[in-house]
Amino acid sequence: MAPGPGSSDKKNDKCCESESPVYVHNPHLDGMKEDVLYHFNLGTSTHDLPTMFGDVKFVCVGGSPWRMKSFIEYMAKDLGLENAKSEYPNICAGTDRYAMYKIGPVLSVSHGMGIPSISIMLHELIKLLHHANCTDVTIVRIGTSGGLGLEPGTVVVTKQSVDANFMPQFEQVILGKTVVRSTDLDEGLAEELLQCSKDLGQFNTVIGNTMCTSDFYEGQARLDGAFCSYTENDKQEYLTKAYKSGVCNIEMESSVFAAMCKLSGLKAAVVCVTLLDRQKGDQLNSTSDVFHSYQQRPQILVGHLIKKRLQASGFYKS
Repeated sequence: MAPGPGSSDKKNDKCCESESPVYVHNPHLDGMKEDVLYHFNLGTSTHDLPTMFGDVKFVCVGGSPWRMKSFIEYMAKDLGLENAKSEYPNICAGTDRYAMYKIGPVLSVSHGMGIPSISIMLHELIKLLHHANCTDVTIVRIGTSGGLGLEPGTVVVTKQSVDANFMPQFEQVILGKTVVRSTDLDEGLAEELLQCSKDLGQFNTVIGNTMCTSDFYEGQARLDGAFCSYTENDKQEYLTKAYKSGVCNIEMESSVFAAMCKLSGLKAAVVCVTLLDRQKGDQLNSTSDVFHSYQQRPQILVGHLIKKRLQASGFYKS
């Protein structure tokens, strides 16, 4: 018999205590009859979000739609969940802003390039997970980056995301006022990913700080943009300061990703492969085959983590 009002089912209470929900911090949402996730072409009144997404335990996000479809295909094969036709439809096919794919408890979403694009995606993704009543969700951003003092192909698991002044914070102007948010990521998850890399033994992986910039060229001290007002010596001096401060790589999304995931209670990690050592150059000169093999490394690492956890939970048996 189901417990009545005011009674307590100890087994269920224990279960609920161990589950971590996805939080939204917006009282205005409670008064809305419908929440339209415009850039996903989804909504609370047009789609049954709990049925569609309620079983999600792992979310992987990355820049390009192609990369995220490739990831879900990789996971489907690795987990033995391939369908007969090996077709994985884009859940967000009604919009050209983002792409979304799902297999079992794994969700794969593209976020575009840069802080504004990933920020928009994360607002709607966090609300989607919240509306779907998802719990105990782990989210990982996979991508590419420029390295500092590392061999190309090295995978960096981010300890902290820092800004262009090497500060572990994300600044955003809201109603004309600057709001500063923490960019700490889950240390336990980072260590778990590092151990997964050791288990695999396929490529070098390190934990270090990631510098997040607002653009690809001047913000990252490149000399090959349309505009450049500094010298090679200026560039090297700046990158040396970054390296000495603990920065291992440079990209354009980690700060807002870390800040928003922390606010929503999501255990998060950033896993990026380095395509070149920025202290040795600016342009990408390796072959497309080499770049392709490098780009697969974050998905291999994250895929191993997911498979390992699902095996432990009894969802997947090798």
